Amino acid sequence: MNYRNPEFLVSTDWLAGNLDDPNLRIYDCAAQPGPNPDESRRKKFPLSPQPARAMYEEKHIPGAGFIDVPNDLTDRSTEIPMMLAPVEQLVDTFRRAGITEGSKVVLYSSTGAMWATRVWCSLRSIGFDNASILDGGLIKWVAERRPVSTAPSNYPAGDLGTNPRADIFIDKNRVRDSIDDDDTLIIHALTPSVYDGSNDQLVFGRRGHIPGSINIPSGTVHDPDTGIYLSADELQKIFEGAGVQKAKQIVTYCGGGINASLDTFTLALMGYENVSIYDGSMNEWGNDEALPVNMP
Repeated sequence: MNYRNPEFLVSTDWLAGNLDDPNLRIYDCAAQPGPNPDESRRKKFPLSPQPARAMYEEKHIPGAGFIDVPNDLTDRSTEIPMMLAPVEQLVDTFRRAGITEGSKVVLYSSTGAMWATRVWCSLRSIGFDNASILDGGLIKWVAERRPVSTAPSNYPAGDLGTNPRADIFIDKNRVRDSIDDDDTLIIHALTPSVYDGSNDQLVFGRRGHIPGSINIPSGTVHDPDTGIYLSADELQKIFEGAGVQKAKQIVTYCGGGINASLDTFTLALMGYENVSIYDGSMNEWGNDEALPVNMP
């Protein structure tokens, strides 16, 4: 079995052979999820992701720019961390980064792969589809002794348009209405200990998970050592073994919609077009007492 949408991944060989393409745009999207420095808010919102710009400046793929997910792609008008920025802010960020309608975008992260897939999903949400994830990311690139750079990006500002898609990111009302819908499968993308509430270090207001949701940790979709995505057959066992092929609608969530984007991207790679991310995820759900939470 092959990936249904293999163009969503590019290899390090392909990227190395196309570095001189004038339409190519490469971006490191790295961030680091540290603890919330505000102790009074840590029970509600335990994590405070910060851009890993210093890592980018120390070493990146030649020509690559940097996309600041926690600041530039996040809604500044709400207290809920990591909510997707308004369309106008997204488009402005991507234009300033150098993306045009004719760009071929390649995304990677020098930290967790989910930061690159969050940007991939953000681009999809405004109607831009010509973006791919670098399979294996910077880890594989460096392991193969390919060139790295410290020079800043020199992409000129782009003229990216927009054609927003409403179903890439959805809100809590849509999720709440889906709990008792047999045609919707809700996937929790964090670790089993967060899903079942036994983790006492990572609690988003309340322990547990959205009722009826199943657990497919985002870390299971690629090799933990190399960052290479699992084969289509291996992914099929994970996701279709959980019943995704029977669902008319699939919703992914996590703490703040970041790890969920990794499951979402992987499902898209497999050919599933009926997948949405719950934007607020447990940052919102766990802190809203009107919404139900289950613990096994």
